[in-house]
Amino acid sequence: MLPAIFGLSGPVLTADERAFFQDADPAGYILFGRNVESREQLRELTDSLRDLHGRDRLLISIDQEGGRVARMKPPVWAPYPAGEAFDRLYDVAPASAIEAARANAQALGIDLAEAGISVDCLPLLDVRQPGAHDVIGDRALGKEPQRVAALGRATLDGLARAGVMGVIKHMPGHGRAMADSHKELPTVTAGEDELVADLAPFQALSGAAIGMTGHIRFTAWDADLPATLSPFIIADVIRRRIGFDGLLLTDDLDMAALEGTVPERASRAQAAGCDIALNCWARMPDMIGIAQSLAPMSAQTGARLDRALAPAAAAAVPRDVALQAELFARRDTLLALA
Repeated sequence: MLPAIFGLSGPVLTADERAFFQDADPAGYILFGRNVESREQLRELTDSLRDLHGRDRLLISIDQEGGRVARMKPPVWAPYPAGEAFDRLYDVAPASAIEAARANAQALGIDLAEAGISVDCLPLLDVRQPGAHDVIGDRALGKEPQRVAALGRATLDGLARAGVMGVIKHMPGHGRAMADSHKELPTVTAGEDELVADLAPFQALSGAAIGMTGHIRFTAWDADLPATLSPFIIADVIRRRIGFDGLLLTDDLDMAALEGTVPERASRAQAAGCDIALNCWARMPDMIGIAQSLAPMSAQTGARLDRALAPAAAAAVPRDVALQAELFARRDTLLALA
């Protein structure tokens, strides 16, 4: 199996994609708005991926956070709030905010499970910092590490109740970035003492099954390389200090924070210690190059992948409309307190 996650070009597999994916056998896929049209179409797409590989438990992921980051949109799917909504409620009633986050994530997970999506790239555990770039902004769960961890744990729990695995991101923390890593490489110059707060939510949820790196340079740890490409940050900060032993995905390798060709980035990320190279944009030359540049999946990565998918629903799950409505009502009643 190839230690990569690939994007798809449209709402159905093309003949070229089908042939390439069957031959390359990637660990999984990531979906975007270009892949999503209707409930029926999306379910057929994810079914076709499972059929292609003959694996019921397949890593099919999406960025469905709520707020401005949502690939499945109204009017077909319900809107979901950004993380800031739960942060505001926490100011008033912490226990209610935790319950609202859990109910929201379970309702969201019901939509994903119906579509055959097994992994959601949520929650963000990035601690929001005043004055930082708004690429995180209202997506964050708060400015205080304990709060971020509590709401993040509730989100993971809610998704899991629907049979969907979450992804803690962006390790070791994106909250201080003064630039958008989609466009350029952010450099964080905070010292070790300050960065303790950034690590804290990830340490609290270090038992999560799946995590994602951030394309950010931390001069306190590696003056040259961003986290995704830094052997020191992955081994010493993410694996040792945070204590994360789950499946470690890169953030999207197409982002302009990284230098070199996309296949070169994938190879360097794998050499640095990332388990899975994430490539979102479905450009066939890049995907072929990644397949040629990556070493075969290690036994350790394979074991982490198996552990990550074991609790996930084996296939699409019929939507419990009544339960989802109850969860929406519970969430909205609680959010109204703020």
